[in-house]
Amino acid sequence: MDKKESFINSVVSIAIPVALQSMLQSSFSIIDQLMIGQLGDECISGIGLAGKFTSIFSVVVGAVSTVAGIYISQYLGAKKEDKAARSMYINGVIAMIIATIFLVLSLSFSKKIIGIYIDDANTILIASNYLRIVAFAFYATALSTILSTMLRSLELAVIPLIASLVAVVLNTLINYILIFGKFGAPKLGVEGAAIATVVSGWVNFIIIFLGLILCKKNIKISSLLIKSSSDEKKKYLYVLLPILVNEFLWSLGENIYAVIYGHLGTKSLAAMTLSYPIQGLLIGALSGLSGAATVIVGKKLGADRPDEAYSDSKKLMLVSFIGAVILSFVLILCSKLYVSFYKVDDIVRELAIYVLIAFAMVAPFKVLNMVLGGGILRSGGETKLVMYIDIIGTWIFGIPLGLLASKVFNLPIYWVYFILSMEEVIRFTISFIIFRNKKWMKNIDVSLQQ
Repeated sequence: MDKKESFINSVVSIAIPVALQSMLQSSFSIIDQLMIGQLGDECISGIGLAGKFTSIFSVVVGAVSTVAGIYISQYLGAKKEDKAARSMYINGVIAMIIATIFLVLSLSFSKKIIGIYIDDANTILIASNYLRIVAFAFYATALSTILSTMLRSLELAVIPLIASLVAVVLNTLINYILIFGKFGAPKLGVEGAAIATVVSGWVNFIIIFLGLILCKKNIKISSLLIKSSSDEKKKYLYVLLPILVNEFLWSLGENIYAVIYGHLGTKSLAAMTLSYPIQGLLIGALSGLSGAATVIVGKKLGADRPDEAYSDSKKLMLVSFIGAVILSFVLILCSKLYVSFYKVDDIVRELAIYVLIAFAMVAPFKVLNMVLGGGILRSGGETKLVMYIDIIGTWIFGIPLGLLASKVFNLPIYWVYFILSMEEVIRFTISFIIFRNKKWMKNIDVSLQQ
């Protein structure tokens, strides 16, 4: 098998299942919102706000998963499966600790958390009730995320895909039954959607866990007994801490964006919330390329083949850019059709259409940043660089621009969103300069010994 064929096979085996899985997960949100959308603007806004807080959890756990992916890919590239397995176990424990923290916060302070985003008492009540229930899916999400990372690194990404497919079908069925009170079940509305999310989340984890056990029997608990040297621990923290700080600050920035949107009014917030699932669907369609970048580039670096890693990185960026442009064009054409499915005010529909168009304009840069910053640059373990880039983009450009557009110029929601999204252009420019100098291309195991 030649290098080109090997590259294509690796991309297909990782990127397509990951992309389909991400799109299925986005369809979770679309299904929830289409059903909850029948209950009015406040319910849509409530789920959107609760989702903003849970997204902080997802992002922090995703950071731990990113570190796991970096190490697992490089160790597998270097043929060190015991170390790869140990990395999975250790990161799984860390993810569970994070899940515990967020569960306690959600159960104890749900109303105070939601009150940060919006002043409307009824929306706060709806969102806080939803959050308290959804929090019981945090453990399942944490474990599923880490195990899925291992499976993707082993090029067994089809297992998380199957799990997501089953979970989406189950979520849809339980949503229908509990939101609207079908087949003799109580009519629970928003709380029914939350229960559906929890049940389907745990089913998703069980399928992924069984898949890993059945398909990779040589991943043993004994891998935990391998002792880490002090240098390895330092290197691990060197990689982990910047990602944790980075993802937390990025997610916090996204939540500040939500505060900005929330204070533009319930209708503006509802319009923005309507756009989130379709945004997730478009980004999800190309997210597999980011996952593929971490695995493919990481394995090449772990095997001491930096030239191939650089060449493959350029191919992945080109494919992602072309894909994003095509999907953005399709989104612009279909935006009116999408919002027509929601039972909301005409004003909300109109605002949502403009928000989707604004998103389509910046989507190519969002996707490039996802693949370049989220996958390629991190694959060499130099996560501190990506942290600096994201902090500059979100906190020096994005948030000030958003506040300026909303508070000073009093612009409508779609202009506020478009202007603050210019931070994506800044991030890509800096990331591409760093990519070109090649200093990010490092073998983690070799650097530990230096």
